[in-house]
Amino acid sequence: MLEPDLLAASPAGLAELGRLVRDIAREAAAGLRRRGGPLPAMSPEELTRLVDEQFPHGVVPRAGAGRDAVLALARACAETTVDLADPRAAAHLQPPSLAVAAAADVLAGIFNASVDTWDSGPYAVEIERRLVKGLCRLAGYGPESGGVLTPGGSASNLQALLIARDAAAAKVRDVRSGGLTGFGLAPLVLCSELAHFSVARACAVLGLGEEAVRTVPVDRRHRMRPEALDAALRGVDPGTRLPVAVVATAGTTDYGSVDPLHEVAAVAREHGVRLHVDAAYGCGALFSDRLRPLLAGIEEADTVTLDLHKTAWQPAAASVLLARDAADFTSSTGLRVAYLNPDDDGEAGYDGLLGLSLQTTRRADALKVAATFLALGTDGVGGMLDACHDLARHAERAVAAHPALVLTAGATLSTVVFRYATRDPAASDAVNGALRRRLLRTGHALVGRTDVAQDDGRRTVHLKLTLLNPQARTTDVDDLLDAVVRAGRAVEEEGTAA
Repeated sequence: MLEPDLLAASPAGLAELGRLVRDIAREAAAGLRRRGGPLPAMSPEELTRLVDEQFPHGVVPRAGAGRDAVLALARACAETTVDLADPRAAAHLQPPSLAVAAAADVLAGIFNASVDTWDSGPYAVEIERRLVKGLCRLAGYGPESGGVLTPGGSASNLQALLIARDAAAAKVRDVRSGGLTGFGLAPLVLCSELAHFSVARACAVLGLGEEAVRTVPVDRRHRMRPEALDAALRGVDPGTRLPVAVVATAGTTDYGSVDPLHEVAAVAREHGVRLHVDAAYGCGALFSDRLRPLLAGIEEADTVTLDLHKTAWQPAAASVLLARDAADFTSSTGLRVAYLNPDDDGEAGYDGLLGLSLQTTRRADALKVAATFLALGTDGVGGMLDACHDLARHAERAVAAHPALVLTAGATLSTVVFRYATRDPAASDAVNGALRRRLLRTGHALVGRTDVAQDDGRRTVHLKLTLLNPQARTTDVDDLLDAVVRAGRAVEEEGTAA
């Protein structure tokens, strides 16, 4: 017979959970005290050997070792995983999570509710509905809008393009019956040349093909050029191609740049094409009085992606897809299944969220997001982004003033792109790539990298700070840049860039 404290949601289980979470937190804190930076000071091969030694029988053994094994796992994880709360962790759109959100995430795990049906998680269903409505209002949508939580920005973009594909097909069916390819019409999705790769991936998954994507040039501020978008749409032959969607980006991965949403929306509207805004990164500006003007025009989009596990400091996953018209979800995912959401249950008010989602079983991720806003308010979350924006502006100034660094792009949100200035310009790509790996190997600092297109068509290696720790200080940024310079000089002196 199972021990009475084995199941989390039982009274005995909740008591054991409290003890276990306390002990895990203690072990994790002990592991963190042994850290010297955001990453372990070891190579991938050394980490592999360490984990193999810790688990000689693998992590799926026949016989369990009880809570001691779990506590050992917690300590080892804290010692050797990424520490996003370290102010020298500045590589990715991956923030440290808020304590209130992580605590509420435990609540979701305890009850293991699913929001696909009402009776699988009634309270969680109600919280998600209210969360979505609140986010719709912040985006400038009206009462007819709706939305759904998804596993990430890629999934949100996929569902947005699914809706757009089906809407485009429906328009064609008004004239002829069949699907897009059946008419000999090649689908077309237009986006910035800096749009996230998930746009092309979604087109592949949806059967449109990656060749359906046509990229639009950007300006010197890394924003889609509306006049180039207009020219691209005017050049479409309606007898051979069917524009499915325009995808604007509010917060590019490399630069944090925001496409001119009003102007892009006007072009899309003139040509009768749906507009999706990928605001996975930039969504935090919805909560900031200072940065909200960057998103002017977002309310004109048909659909919007928000990633709250980026600029709302949530544990992953917490993405949201919003639609100006909630009926969009019914047309593409409004599935009704007798054993989950029969019509008569729905008519009686016992409807879950299955018809909004590409998933069936779906975790109650809205709880942690709601807990965050209930605790901090939108002003509190917006203030966190403002603090990161201040750090990025400081980093921009510090890079521009440093004789060994060259600024590539300054701060729009919380990202700054630059490179280490090598003595030999021909070695720049190799040295900048190698210095980043040197920092990884020592565990001292975590910076990002990207390739930047040059006027002559070449792509060169640059470094990137994505600053998402609102408790970091300007001195931490200075230390991070000094670490980059020291690593660059060491690589040059040792000749280890090759």
